[in-house]
Amino acid sequence: MPDNQIIGCLACLSISVEQGSLFSNLEMGDLMSVSRKLVRLGLGAALLMVGAGTALAQSDSTIVAEVGGQKVTLGELEQEESQKLLTAHYQYYQAQSKALEDLISKRLLEQKAKSENLTVDQLIARDIKSKVTDPTEDQMKVYYEGLETEQPYAEVRDKILDKIRELRTKKIEADYVKALREKSTVTIALAPPQAKVTATEALAYGPKNATVTLVEFADYECPYCQKVAPDMKKLMADLSDKVTFEYRDFPLPMHAHAQKAAEAARCASKQNKFWEFHDEIFHSKGFDVDQLKAQAKALKLDTALFDKCLDSGEETAAVEKDRKEGIRLGISGTPSFFINGHYLSGALDYAALRQVVEQQLTAPTQAASSGGK
Repeated sequence: MPDNQIIGCLACLSISVEQGSLFSNLEMGDLMSVSRKLVRLGLGAALLMVGAGTALAQSDSTIVAEVGGQKVTLGELEQEESQKLLTAHYQYYQAQSKALEDLISKRLLEQKAKSENLTVDQLIARDIKSKVTDPTEDQMKVYYEGLETEQPYAEVRDKILDKIRELRTKKIEADYVKALREKSTVTIALAPPQAKVTATEALAYGPKNATVTLVEFADYECPYCQKVAPDMKKLMADLSDKVTFEYRDFPLPMHAHAQKAAEAARCASKQNKFWEFHDEIFHSKGFDVDQLKAQAKALKLDTALFDKCLDSGEETAAVEKDRKEGIRLGISGTPSFFINGHYLSGALDYAALRQVVEQQLTAPTQAASSGGK
C-alpha cells in the first residue's frame, strides 16, 4: 500500500502570495518518518541535541564570501537568507536522522551479537528470521488483488511471497531493535536546523525569561494544527513553570476563515481571554464570524467590545506581522515549531515535542546561547 494511503498526518501547505510561488512542504513519508523516529528514539534513549544540523561544522563567524572587500559570514547568510535555506536544511536533517537511525540499529545488533559470541548474521537468523511465518494462500491472493496488475496470480505468486516475507522480517527486526533500545542508552547529538526568531509582542504563556521558549506558528483552520492542539495544551500544563510558550499566527491563503479566526483570538486577548478563545476555536472548529462572536459570548467577553474589534479589523496588522515573520524564516506550512530556535515541522505528537523541550532543559548553557529570539 502506498505511503500516502497509510499516513494520516501531513502539515498544511502555504502559498506565498507576495512571491507568487508555491512553498511545497516536506514529502509525506519523510515528514512522518521524523515524527515516528523521534518517538521511537525516546524508548530508552536520552535525546540530546547539540550544535546545528548542518553538513559542515562551521561557526556563524565563518567567512563564506567577500563582496568588494566586505566579508560575508555564515551567520549573516543564514539570518538574511533563511527563507531560502530553512526547508533545505530541514530536509537534510531528515535524511541525516534516517541514516543515523539505521546506524544506531546496526550498532545495537552488533553489540548484542558480540555479547553472545555470534555474528550479526547468526543473531538475525536465530532471533529474527526464524520468527518469520509465511502467509496463507488466501492472504497472498488478497495482496494480489490490491496490486492492480494484469499479470496472472500464478506468475507473480513467488514475488508476492518474497515481498510479504520481506515486510514481516522488517517488522520483526524493528520490534527486536526497539527492545534492544529499551535496554540500552542511546544519546543523539544531532540537532534540527536553527533559525533566529525575531522577538515580537507574542501571545505568551509561562514564565518570562524561561530557559526554553517554544514558538508555534499555526493556522486555526489547519487540520494538523487542530490535531496538535490537545498535545500542546497538555505540554503547557505539564511544563508551564519551566517553558515559555508563544503562539504566532500563520493563516494560510487556502483557508478562507483562518485570518478572521486569528483576529478573533487576538480580540479576545484584549480581554485577557486569548488562550481560552484559542483552545475553543481549535476544539469547536467554528470559524465564521457569527460562530466566533458566539464563542466570545459563551466565554462571557464584553461582546460589544469584541464585535467592534473583530468587525473593524483592528488586529489585522498584528496577524500580518506574524505571518510575514514566518515567511521571512522560510516556513512552508503549519504547524511549525521553534524550540530555542530549533526548527521542527509537521503534526508532531506530545512525546516528540516534549523530548526536544526536555533536551533543552537539560542543556541550559546550550539553550541560553541558542535561544530563538
